[in-house]
Amino acid sequence: TSKAALLATRSPFGNRRRVASAKPVMTVPKRLVTKCVAAPRKTSQLEQLSQWTVIVEDTGDFEKIRAHSPQDATTNPSLVYQASQLPQYQHLVEEAIAYGKAKGKTTEDRVRHAMDKIACLFGREISKAVPGYVSTEVDARLSFDTNASIEKAHQLLAIYEEMGVPRDRVLIKLASTWEMFEACKQLESEGVKTNMTLLFSMSQAVRAAEVKATLISPFVGRILDWYKKSTGKQEYAPEEDPGVLSVRSIYDYYKCHGIDTIIMGASFRNVGQIQMLAGCDRLTISPALIDELAASEEKLERQLSPEAARECGVPFQAMDEKTFRWMLNSDPMASEKLAEGIRGFTADIEKLEAYFAASMHVVLP
Repeated sequence: TSKAALLATRSPFGNRRRVASAKPVMTVPKRLVTKCVAAPRKTSQLEQLSQWTVIVEDTGDFEKIRAHSPQDATTNPSLVYQASQLPQYQHLVEEAIAYGKAKGKTTEDRVRHAMDKIACLFGREISKAVPGYVSTEVDARLSFDTNASIEKAHQLLAIYEEMGVPRDRVLIKLASTWEMFEACKQLESEGVKTNMTLLFSMSQAVRAAEVKATLISPFVGRILDWYKKSTGKQEYAPEEDPGVLSVRSIYDYYKCHGIDTIIMGASFRNVGQIQMLAGCDRLTISPALIDELAASEEKLERQLSPEAARECGVPFQAMDEKTFRWMLNSDPMASEKLAEGIRGFTADIEKLEAYFAASMHVVLP
């Protein structure tokens, strides 16, 4: 390096040489240095809820299921009927029609086989989008026929297995009548997993536990609907919502007595109901409410825990047929909503039947 490029300098810190072009550097005292720490990422209420509760999506639209990535998914005849009308699923309808024509010997048989196939086709597609259970419902018109419901469950499972879906991925949904609890008892003894749906009362929950149902679906929103109509009161705070209180009482009973049956709250009308059941085993939630939970970053508090429930001291109950029928009959909300639910699912089954009959150019009697 040439001498011209260097300057001898004198400074209070002694004689030093430096590059002439170098710029003075200011040293900042350490006490003035602050670290730049990124603010912690806020978690959505959906993420917070999933810390304590398994999220299940309640829809027949498996494109929405793929978008949300829940653990399980549930369907019912109403959801299957609605999804069957969507253009993006017409290839499944066509596959079901072809299956019905190949399997059935009479026009009624062809439609029946097509109906079973479409339910399982939607279930198969859903099983590709979730790692856990897929629920498929037995024809609601069989809700008072134990043997016919068992036979239908076997038929649905056979179709699933033909398509490569193992039976342990499938929950057979049965309405919570006495006869269906008898069907549940038999199916569970065979290793078939069941989901007792249209459940509105403690009597149904107790019987479900006795027959060792895998899972129950107490209907929060439909209970609220009944109370609104019955009392004329249109606004309920989340903590006094009768549907929420029903599920909480069932949760306390199950956890207090060490019952393994999974409690999956269902049929929600608003996110407040879901928030008040944070900590329940599972909650099956519509896509719209899942989106609402995902959009909120407000803090969510856990409301239910096994530890707290074990301290509640709820007395154990036994439920024979006479007691069950009397308790259900004595509860106007539960008996009316059960009957209404069966009628509603039946109406949608008949709509789907008519749709398939028209598509297959057959006339049903």
